[in-house]
Amino acid sequence: MNTRRKILIIDDETINAEFFDVMLSKLGFVVEKAENGVEGLEKVKKFFPDLILLDNVMPRMSGWELTKTLKSDPKYREIPIIMLSALDDVKDKVEGFEMGVDDYITKPFNFSEVLARIRAVLRNRELFAQIVARESRLNLAEEMSAELKGDVAQFIAGMDDLDLAIKNISPDSVGEKDLPALLDSLRKKSQVVRKHIAGLDARVERTMAEWENLKKNEIGLSVLEDQIRSSPRES
Repeated sequence: MNTRRKILIIDDETINAEFFDVMLSKLGFVVEKAENGVEGLEKVKKFFPDLILLDNVMPRMSGWELTKTLKSDPKYREIPIIMLSALDDVKDKVEGFEMGVDDYITKPFNFSEVLARIRAVLRNRELFAQIVARESRLNLAEEMSAELKGDVAQFIAGMDDLDLAIKNISPDSVGEKDLPALLDSLRKKSQVVRKHIAGLDARVERTMAEWENLKKNEIGLSVLEDQIRSSPRES
């Protein structure tokens, strides 16, 4: 499976975009570039990056405007954004974080720092995804537990009903002409019990399939940490 991370660079300064393209590509990332926010939005839709390096001040659509657009769309709001800006104002940084920016780097920047922040953001997003997967499995287990409890209660009630019907069978209470109706009643009660058992079995099968589907992409946190650190170096 291809685990190379996709990064979209949106910056109207060509020298910055080209520099990041060369350096990140050498490290094994898949890189796309855009010169402004409008072009960047189209690239997001086609490329669907794992992370966006986004310049703040750009023509046509600023980094702030693009961030607001992406964060308001459920399809793209989870894509992490690292904002690049020549503005070192605390108010601007706070505004960026409140909009959903994952990190904020002030120009001029050091590439080693940018790379470290990229890895940190990707690692945090992966960790968050693992937490979500585990939460989904816990919710599924709780739902299954509640439904199984109800199914078992129905099963027990059906068995009690069947036991009572059998217990009431006696030579004194059942005449020969009543026997076919009694046997038919017992068959129906038995079918109800079998139906509950079949439903329970089907529910268990569906839940196990859902459980395995959630589990297949879940990995240990220590393994995840190693993968995030090493994946940018893969060719």
